[in-house]
Amino acid sequence: MLLAIDTSAGTSVAVVDGDLVLAERSTEDTMRHAEVIGEMIAEVLDEAGVEPARLDEVVAGMGPGPFTGLRVGIAAARAFALGIGRPLTPAVSHDAVALDEWSAGTRGPLLVVTDARRRELYWSSYDLGADGASRTDGPGLCRPDELPYPDFERIDATQVSAGALGRAALIRRAAGLPVEYTEPLYLRSPDVTVPGARKRVTR
Repeated sequence: MLLAIDTSAGTSVAVVDGDLVLAERSTEDTMRHAEVIGEMIAEVLDEAGVEPARLDEVVAGMGPGPFTGLRVGIAAARAFALGIGRPLTPAVSHDAVALDEWSAGTRGPLLVVTDARRRELYWSSYDLGADGASRTDGPGLCRPDELPYPDFERIDATQVSAGALGRAALIRRAAGLPVEYTEPLYLRSPDVTVPGARKRVTR
């Protein structure tokens, strides 16, 4: 049983038990991650009737996603995992979108796209076959006119389901696949830079 958190697009929190999503709360609002995430965690645990001590792990969506929003969910997941003494499992957020599409019956090549702001897009490509959704390329970052795989079916996701994220992490583990990314997938250099050396003042 696990708690999954993703803030790569909107905010989503879920309690997952195996293949079952016991409770989930989500919003597409990209401006209030920090304000809503604590309440959402409390609500899903209450709805699922699960005490934090019963959780086996916490799954964190590592993006790709914009810096400000993504770090809120990762920080919350890390703090919660530390507080209950359980491991933190990183997961690629786009994998959840692909799994949702596969569960809805979509098959064949798929391109998952999310908003990276600054007139750029995040993307990942997948093969949705009989046995599930496997990522074939990405995550990547590009301008809209540079998106790869134009012949693939495309899904522009405005939200990532934490329930699907938790399920995707469990599926990946069951397949014996290692954790890929332990650091956030911002895919873009931060705006803040280290100041250079101070200029010497001369008369």
